[in-house]
Amino acid sequence: MRLFSIAVACSSILTIPLVIAQQTPRQPTSASEAANRDSSYIDSKGTAHITRIVPVPQDLSPEAQKFISPSVPDEAPAESLEQRRKHTDEWSLRANAMWSKLCPNKMESTTIAGVPVRAFTPATMRADARDQVLINLHGGGFNSDSGSYAESIPIASYTGIKVVAVLYRLAPEHPFPDAVDDAVAVYKELLKTYKPDHIVVYGTSAGAVLTAEMAVKLKQLSLPMPAALGIFSTLDSFARMGDSWAMYSLRGLAGHLEPPDAEVHDSYYVGAAAPKDPVLSPIYADLHGLPPALFITSGRDALLSSTANLHRAYLRAGIDARLVVFDALPHAFWYQAQLPESIEANHIMADFFLRHLPK
Repeated sequence: MRLFSIAVACSSILTIPLVIAQQTPRQPTSASEAANRDSSYIDSKGTAHITRIVPVPQDLSPEAQKFISPSVPDEAPAESLEQRRKHTDEWSLRANAMWSKLCPNKMESTTIAGVPVRAFTPATMRADARDQVLINLHGGGFNSDSGSYAESIPIASYTGIKVVAVLYRLAPEHPFPDAVDDAVAVYKELLKTYKPDHIVVYGTSAGAVLTAEMAVKLKQLSLPMPAALGIFSTLDSFARMGDSWAMYSLRGLAGHLEPPDAEVHDSYYVGAAAPKDPVLSPIYADLHGLPPALFITSGRDALLSSTANLHRAYLRAGIDARLVVFDALPHAFWYQAQLPESIEANHIMADFFLRHLPK
């Protein structure tokens, strides 16, 4: 275990955490209590007790520098599930407005295979894309929807292809494998209209986990694979957490951070499943034969380690897997329409999808 204590004048993010941490009510650190120099002590068990003073990187855009600079209290009351869902819904509406202003689209709420979805058609659709579709599995910690707008609207616009965002069942009311089953059901139904190599599946955070889980499930079911996968800031295993989880909050270097423990990660989503179930935790699966995949993360992403680990597992399986890491930014920064780096990240995603779809 690494205990990583950081003193810094930066980092905030409006995206929604993957899980809700159990927080001890204490007073936030004040300016007079904050560390003013680096320190490092490694104890006899190898646990690192460290403090780092981390400046804002000057090669970030001015917008990104401002974005990671607000002070966020390192101690705050835990958020209830009801509050979290309320705040997530409010954020989603803001994201819809921000991205729709940049990327005009038509959105239709409907159902596919009995699963609610949002279908986004870009204002300018490519003529050769009528027989293609992108499936989005949104982020939101498995218990809310923080990403169906922010992940779908820019990608639909930048690819010129229709995006179907799957509003899968949420934990804790519906633990694993309900969300995976919903994603597979939508995919199977879309296979009746679209060829598999005309479909791409992608997601961020919890949705990235679902994308990787769905790919393993499709292989188990001997179903045809989509053309490509987009796995953007993912968890590789529910049985263990990577180094970055001990160093960063979902807001990067700001906000509350609990020391890691050996408990099963996100027990509300895992439910009764074994943490090393190969669908639940794809790093334990046989990944051979899965589609090309793009992985994206960032330098202050709590899931940086997990994303890198699963990317390496894909490489070991002989998959055409690519990894893009943005400097300094926190988890799922590409949700933020005001950042040049977010626009760049979404274009990288869109370009990868287009390269793997028929011309």
